[in-house]
Amino acid sequence: MRRKRYHEKTVKRATLLIVVTVLVTAVFTGIHPFVSRADDVSDLKKSIEQKQQEIKDAQNQKKELQSGLTDVKTLISELEQTKKDLAAYVTQLDGNLSAIQTRIAELKEMISQKETEIVQTQAELDAAVAREESQYENMKIRIRNMYERGDDFYFEAILNAKSFADMLNRVDYVEKVSASDRRMLDEFRTTREYVEVCKAQLESEQALLEEARRSEEAEEASMESLIAQKKADIDAYEADISNREQLVQEYEAEIAAQEAEIKEMEQIAKTLQKQLEEANGKKKTYDGGMFAWPAPSYTRISDEYGERIHPTLNVKKFHNGLDMAAPGGSPILAAYNGTVVAAAYSSTMGNYIMIDHGDNLYTIYMHASKLYVSQGTEVVKGQKIAAVGTTGRSTGNHLHFGVRLNGNYVNPWNYLK
Repeated sequence: MRRKRYHEKTVKRATLLIVVTVLVTAVFTGIHPFVSRADDVSDLKKSIEQKQQEIKDAQNQKKELQSGLTDVKTLISELEQTKKDLAAYVTQLDGNLSAIQTRIAELKEMISQKETEIVQTQAELDAAVAREESQYENMKIRIRNMYERGDDFYFEAILNAKSFADMLNRVDYVEKVSASDRRMLDEFRTTREYVEVCKAQLESEQALLEEARRSEEAEEASMESLIAQKKADIDAYEADISNREQLVQEYEAEIAAQEAEIKEMEQIAKTLQKQLEEANGKKKTYDGGMFAWPAPSYTRISDEYGERIHPTLNVKKFHNGLDMAAPGGSPILAAYNGTVVAAAYSSTMGNYIMIDHGDNLYTIYMHASKLYVSQGTEVVKGQKIAAVGTTGRSTGNHLHFGVRLNGNYVNPWNYLK
């Protein structure tokens, strides 16, 4: 009888051990995952994949920056063919300068964007490190508890069950605890991988930022080199004594062409204004207010309004505006409220804007590097409309500011004081 009872007890224990073994094995092979932690790990893994792709993109952008710098020597070599035709030379060179300025603006935007992204990536890294440290501390506490309880704690808890139903409840508890431990370890490993990829992304973004800054500096140097080359070539062309008479004629022809272009714009503006008056019975008028200073970053008046000796032609010529020397790229402001009647390019004026203020009063802004408004735009006093440059017949960064009244140039100082 004792032997039979002992045998039954042994079989029962063996069966329990088999059940426990099967259930615990199921836990460690991932048959019963917890959804919440599985989702956390899945989201982290997706973030890791996304950041790895962003790292590749940053590396490709860095290579593109390194291979996309302007080749100034090649540009100057190509320009040699057009130097005999000054207007064509200036137009081609201004096109190159415009392309470089566009690239510089893109680089500045990239730098600003990368600085923002680096701040965000640093914040993500800090949060990931804090999460990793918290998970690590929780794991240490868990391991310490397991050590203090001993290896046989779970088996004893199951084998000491009072009934089969109690045993199943205890097995279910052990299964969940074991699954939780496994998920905790898996999440910690994934978080650790996420921390490392955040560090790698931060390093790649910082490298790209530095490359963008170097590229911007290189493009700025290229632009300054081309501007210097332009000044030297125009000065040399105009200083050639053998060409003096021809140059004077060319200069006068260019001024005449410029005048004709502006008069045409004035006529177009008058026609449009007349149409508006007929449509709504309202006439555009100038209320007599003083102008805003159009080049707030100017350093000096490099050439006054009025009769003067031309700096290279050495002949007396009328200068129809104020030349305000200012840094390239600095803002040009609308002097007063009005309508843009022209925003275009010519080989003499470069990029220029003409604004109608009403009562046959116009302001003109020449040699800009960039135009921010277009024909038909309504502007207000002090609005940024362009950037200072040296396009057209110009040998240095400045704004040529002109004022026209009733079809003729007048002294800008009358509206600026």
